[in-house]
Amino acid sequence: MAGEEQKSDPRWRVAILDDHERSRAALRAAIWAGGGAVVGEAVRCVDALALVRRTSPDVAVFAVGLPDGDGVDAARNVIDAGCPVVLFTSHTRQDLVDRARTAGVMSFLLKPLRSAELAPVIDLAVARFRETRELRRSLEDRKVIERAKGRLMARYHLSEDEAFHRLRRAAMDTRRPMVEIARALLVSESVASDVPTV
Repeated sequence: MAGEEQKSDPRWRVAILDDHERSRAALRAAIWAGGGAVVGEAVRCVDALALVRRTSPDVAVFAVGLPDGDGVDAARNVIDAGCPVVLFTSHTRQDLVDRARTAGVMSFLLKPLRSAELAPVIDLAVARFRETRELRRSLEDRKVIERAKGRLMARYHLSEDEAFHRLRRAAMDTRRPMVEIARALLVSESVASDVPTV
């Protein structure tokens, strides 16, 4: 059956944080209509992080005003844990937009929900979050490679190009990513420097 296929391979797995049953029902219907699945729901900010850890969603949709706090603050913790958040709100005052941007919120859905708006907003939020995470990982990898290059240059009196070529050659020889070689070099250098001399 088509409904069973949709449940086994949803477009997105979504967690919902909203204390209004009517809003949750509208979100559930729109998510299902868009080919997604709701993997969990909560009604309090204090449960947001546990909800996301328990369900591992592709995206979370959070209301802003909740009985025990603010959805933007709850979003910050969830985003730090690796899940994109879309805010579900009836207003988009500038202070809310600024706080949401600072927290790392990917997008907004406006109440009352128009079902046709949900899919593009969630698709974009998931894609942007993935791109941001990959960019961050790429920058972190580059920093590790730069540090390893610096260690090689200092230890063996190499030029920057020579140090880079050594790392690249080691990566090719072992068929491992260069960042893994760089991390291994930094760990071995760290261990070697901690060994007391006799």
